[in-house]
Amino acid sequence: MPDRLPISAFIIAKNEADRIPKAILSVRDWVDEVIVIDSGSTDDTVKIAQELGAKTVFNEWPGYGPQKIYGETLCRNKWLFNIDADEEATPETIAEIKALFADGEPEHKAFSMKTNCVFPFEEKPRRFAVSMTHGRLYHKEYAGFKASTVHDSVVLRDGGELKLLKNGLNHYIFRSHTHTVDKVNFYSSMQAEDLYRKGRNPGNLRIIFTPIWAFFKAYILRGYIFYGVDGVIRSYIYAFSRLIRAAKAREKFQEQDHIKRMALRSGATVEDKGISQ
Repeated sequence: MPDRLPISAFIIAKNEADRIPKAILSVRDWVDEVIVIDSGSTDDTVKIAQELGAKTVFNEWPGYGPQKIYGETLCRNKWLFNIDADEEATPETIAEIKALFADGEPEHKAFSMKTNCVFPFEEKPRRFAVSMTHGRLYHKEYAGFKASTVHDSVVLRDGGELKLLKNGLNHYIFRSHTHTVDKVNFYSSMQAEDLYRKGRNPGNLRIIFTPIWAFFKAYILRGYIFYGVDGVIRSYIYAFSRLIRAAKAREKFQEQDHIKRMALRSGATVEDKGISQ
């Protein structure tokens, strides 16, 4: 088996100069090519990526799914490995992927893996680390990313299931609590816009119970209980992220209703004000 597998690794990034080296270094020696799709970094992300041997391409930010779909079009190989700029392939994961290709191409055409969270002041994921599962390795003729601007999910075109690999990725999820809150604010705005476009106005009970359920989900089901007081803090932040998403969506519907009322009071039609029904 050759040292480099017939795989294209691609990474979307913006202002990731401090984290992207781990991602690139973890793949560059065993894949055929590494491509970084940058959406307008103002730090040294592009320079560092190029120095580490990655091909860099600029593409204005269209949302998570569309950006990754664009990345797929740049890859010269049919097998793709998507890794985020804050992730790192472990030696165990690399060995597992190489084993898949030991006798040619894998029979299964799309694989998911766990992204195990590494929080500030940690060197590696702890035992019982919080993790999420994402599609990361796939044949682009059989699978690909959905076009959702909010969710970046790999799906098989025949509707089949992705096969979960035994090993996963290290996910350096947050730099600090400040970074966490900034990310929550950015992401919740996109989620709220998505809910608004779909006509999903959160009701009163959802507003009331969403943060309660979210805290339980984070603290108990996701395993933040194993992180001590830091786990309590992160569970509260997660609960806030779910509440503010619902609140922002509710606000958009309230704004729409308010504009309609003002338009009717002034004698103008909804269409005159450019408001969609």
